[in-house]
Amino acid sequence: MNVPKPVADGLWIVDGPSVACRGIPHPTRATIVRLSDGTLWVHSPTPMTEDMAGTIGALGPVAHLVAPNRLHYTGIPTWQARFPDAETWAAPGVADRAAAEGVELRIDRDLDDLAPWQDEIEQHLVAGSARHREFVFFHRDSETLILTDIIQNFETVHLPAWVRPLIWLSGADDSDGRMPSLLRMSFRDKAALADSVEEMIGWAPRRIILSHGRCYEGNAVSELERAFRRELRSRRWGEASKVIRGGED
Repeated sequence: MNVPKPVADGLWIVDGPSVACRGIPHPTRATIVRLSDGTLWVHSPTPMTEDMAGTIGALGPVAHLVAPNRLHYTGIPTWQARFPDAETWAAPGVADRAAAEGVELRIDRDLDDLAPWQDEIEQHLVAGSARHREFVFFHRDSETLILTDIIQNFETVHLPAWVRPLIWLSGADDSDGRMPSLLRMSFRDKAALADSVEEMIGWAPRRIILSHGRCYEGNAVSELERAFRRELRSRRWGEASKVIRGGED
């Protein structure tokens, strides 16, 4: 915990402490990318510790702190205190949520702005929900898709016994990790969500890093299609029908 672990060249994860969400302990994870200019891009930072600060600093200067949705900002103030020159980028809703929780959070840029990492990291705002606005990212060099909450993959064996049935009911345990049911309900426009999933599939990722639970080290496209099979079902049937009809409309 609280140690950068290499995943690929210029890519690390940091497993942080669990946080409670609706009373359920959620394991947390930050993702760090070293950009071509040598600076660090940090996704969903977990709380900074003194021991971790030196290790992070040895990887490169921290330039960008990313709050990818309105729930993943709580570790950022500790990074801002340690790396005051870093810019903080936030998704829609982060500022309002932090203010409502009484958290002092400096936001420098919106993720809607043109980002300096655009040639190295693709990004997309997942559509379909008025409440949950999450940016997803694709690190081209390592072929890594970086997600926050839209897929959760809890290893229930590591959780208290009383929590396990709740995770199973939510559909987010690691036998079939996907978007938790309560979060899925906020996506009223399933066609728009499917469009966003198709965008991620089009990036052709090799692995998926998740903020909560076990990551997918391979078969990333298949995992996306499995996790969002409900949203993609009608499209896949349509594609199959065209093949059966020989491509006729």
